[in-house]
Amino acid sequence: MSSMKKSKKILFVTRPLSPPWDEASKNFAFDLACNISGKDITILVDKHIKDTPGHITQNKIYTSNKFTLLQKLRSLWFQLFHTGDFDIVHYMFTPTKLNSKIIKKLLPQRRTSTVQTVATLRDDLYSPDELQQLLFGDTIVTYSKWAKTKLEKLGFDNVVQIYPGLNLSKFTPSGKDTNLMEKWNIKKTDFIVTYPGEFVRLGATDMIVETFLKLWQNPDNANIKYLCACRIKNKRDVKKKQEVIKKFTEAGHIDKVIFTDTFADMNAVYNMSDVVIFPVLNMRGKFDVPLAMVEPYACKKPVIASDLELFREFSNTDINVIIERNNSQSLANAILNLRNNPDLRKQLGENAYNFAHKTFDIKNTARQYEEIYKTH
Repeated sequence: MSSMKKSKKILFVTRPLSPPWDEASKNFAFDLACNISGKDITILVDKHIKDTPGHITQNKIYTSNKFTLLQKLRSLWFQLFHTGDFDIVHYMFTPTKLNSKIIKKLLPQRRTSTVQTVATLRDDLYSPDELQQLLFGDTIVTYSKWAKTKLEKLGFDNVVQIYPGLNLSKFTPSGKDTNLMEKWNIKKTDFIVTYPGEFVRLGATDMIVETFLKLWQNPDNANIKYLCACRIKNKRDVKKKQEVIKKFTEAGHIDKVIFTDTFADMNAVYNMSDVVIFPVLNMRGKFDVPLAMVEPYACKKPVIASDLELFREFSNTDINVIIERNNSQSLANAILNLRNNPDLRKQLGENAYNFAHKTFDIKNTARQYEEIYKTH
């Protein structure tokens, strides 16, 4: 009589996973859990998620989908008593001195294996010695080759690089949503340029405002509309948005700007766009691989991105336009060049689409994690 091999039990330690799916880290964690096969995955939620695959157990330990101090304490309390119930604990959040110190105190009491996915290295905040203390996983997974190389230079020999995956059924090319066009007062003749970034972090807002004010000095560019798809995350964002509104209003161009604020259906936003821009000055505290570039790729949209060293793995002149950082004239020229060259827009979009499907398919990402789980 043959016996079936017992499936490994894996705990995903994350922020609360729940709709709306408007935050990159929880989106990725949930999509990864759904696409892992042959394992029992437990996810931590604040409310039940409908229609999840049968291999997923939802543990309602949170009382809010906001990752407040109280919710973080609830997560640590759960780990204190339950990590030993699992074969593998997979940590999927940016480590800090405090949470790493606490978790490392808990782990020696357990025989559970650990995987630690690190979306970004805060080497702007932490010294090499401090980074050594932050990373505790038996296997450390980085999003980028850039981060993997940095860790290996620090002496880590347990690092694997896996790009974050996209659920490509959620990001697909389609036409512009007519209801949204009506809601946002967009005409068929308008050329929509979208920035899916943040008002304060990333350092791009002032330069983007300057770019559009330059463009609109020429009446021939009046059909260019700025779709500002930036979420309001804190009081600083509220203040910055008001500054942006004031500048565009005083210049007489506020009618050419659309603010989406928090908008869950980013696929609709990308497909509303003719061009997506990501001319950021830095990526401090953000994913090494910004999904705000990769998701538009999957929608066949041409992307204009800044020349950050970190971007070289997934940004090249075959799939997107690269401009000098903090150069509003360079951004303006790139926008006009794409507006005036529909064939170039189409070619870049096709190449970006193929690249996204080859490199960022969540199914391939899940298979790479399954190989890691086999070793634990």
